[in-house]
Amino acid sequence: MKKLVGTILTATLLLAGCGQQSDEDTSVSAIKSIDINMSLVFTQNELLTQELIQVSDKIRQRTDGSVNIKVFPGGQLPVYKDNLEQVVNGANWIAVEDLSYLGDYVPDFAALAGPMLYNSYDEYLAMMQTDFVADLKQQVEQKGIKVLNADYMFGFRHMITNKEIKNAADMKGMRIRVPGSQLFISTLDSMGASPAALPFPETYAGVQQGVVDGLEGSILTMYSTKIYEVAKNMSLTKHFLGTVGIYISPTLWDKLTAEQQQIVTEELEAGAISNTAELVKLDAEYTQKLEDLGVTFNNVDTAEFSKLTADVYNQFPTWSKDIHRTINMELEKIRAVK
Repeated sequence: MKKLVGTILTATLLLAGCGQQSDEDTSVSAIKSIDINMSLVFTQNELLTQELIQVSDKIRQRTDGSVNIKVFPGGQLPVYKDNLEQVVNGANWIAVEDLSYLGDYVPDFAALAGPMLYNSYDEYLAMMQTDFVADLKQQVEQKGIKVLNADYMFGFRHMITNKEIKNAADMKGMRIRVPGSQLFISTLDSMGASPAALPFPETYAGVQQGVVDGLEGSILTMYSTKIYEVAKNMSLTKHFLGTVGIYISPTLWDKLTAEQQQIVTEELEAGAISNTAELVKLDAEYTQKLEDLGVTFNNVDTAEFSKLTADVYNQFPTWSKDIHRTINMELEKIRAVK
């Protein structure tokens, strides 16, 4: 009898030991480390890059190094369309790109980055929480892109020139530097300007030498690139809101444990909140610094520009016919809650 009791006790202890080992094996610390490249075009010293470096550091710490996200800023790795292709191909990769690049997979996503939509950062953030956007995220995930977060912003874009611009008549004939994007080109054209696609590194000299009459960009861009040395006026058009999404392959995402996924999600959300708060702070701080440097700010006829740019949404055949109306209806509901 004693022998039987001893055998049962030994078996019980062994089973308990096996259970403990199993729990340990499934903890974050026991998971084999996975290296993930994060590629973005923003430079090392820009706010958004710094926030994402902090996010990746916190994820690494909280997962005991098992999720090792390496941030490559400044276009060191493929960016833009090539960036998204890495994700779609299932690489160990996170792409940080404008929402418009999702338009290659789900066309209506690009319309969310269209002209003259948002009046504030809060409106954009609320839009990202709508069922409308949730449906678009589901569609793009079926194409091989999981949107981890789309709440990262880098500011409204305005006209940066040596001339005060208040309406479309003021922009007539002005050559304004834009990125080589059809959405930007169509928007500036509809606003009355003559858009000129020019590599950004050539823009400072282009304005200085009169190759272009100005550019469009954010307050942070104007200050950090010292464009204020050659262009002394900012007209607050808010024609675009600069935003990016954080994208990963669903296949790669599924390789992470539920705990790892939760940590990544939590830290990206915290980073987005921090980024927005810092962006609001820097907008005010840099506006004051630019004014001290002799830059003049002026408001514009936003109603006129909104009316003129409405046709841009009809210039992309792959977008839904009523996409501009659909987005504005969502924004109206958001504004009604305020």
